[in-house]
Amino acid sequence: MGSARTSKVTLPLRVAAICYRWRGPSVEFLLVNTNGGGKWTFPKGAPQARLSHSQAAAREALEEAGAVGAIEPHHFHLYLHSKGVFWQPLGVQEFVVKAFLMEVQRVQPPLEEMRNPTWYSAEDARVILAKGREVKYAAEMQLVIDRALERIRESKPISPKYRETAGSRAHV
Repeated sequence: MGSARTSKVTLPLRVAAICYRWRGPSVEFLLVNTNGGGKWTFPKGAPQARLSHSQAAAREALEEAGAVGAIEPHHFHLYLHSKGVFWQPLGVQEFVVKAFLMEVQRVQPPLEEMRNPTWYSAEDARVILAKGREVKYAAEMQLVIDRALERIRESKPISPKYRETAGSRAHV
């Protein structure tokens, strides 16, 4: 008779700001280029000792996207993210990411260059987040968009008289 084994592997944690804004009845997401510039992602980074996880995510949004806004204090979703490629010395590293919703109130130039923060409709964000990623990680990123939309719409019903109307995609 064999004994049951449980895995003691824990993945490193990252925090992400899922930055959004209303444009008419639609929601747009602010994405940034990855460090290598080949893919798009949400602003994210490691938690910081003197900040709550939501505060650390808000700081990443400012540094990488130049986004300032109201961030929720609790994460709404966890997702799996990878960095690297198997043929390089460090290989592929996986992270668990806590996703925090942040309604962007204003943008300024980001502190990190080469991030190219850009607004995308939810549909376009799903497509661009999948490009260049393995299927399982692409699905993870697309699920973040779906969960974010659910959360945003349940917390703030659409009020067209209140929401600003603009084009669907614009650079920061």
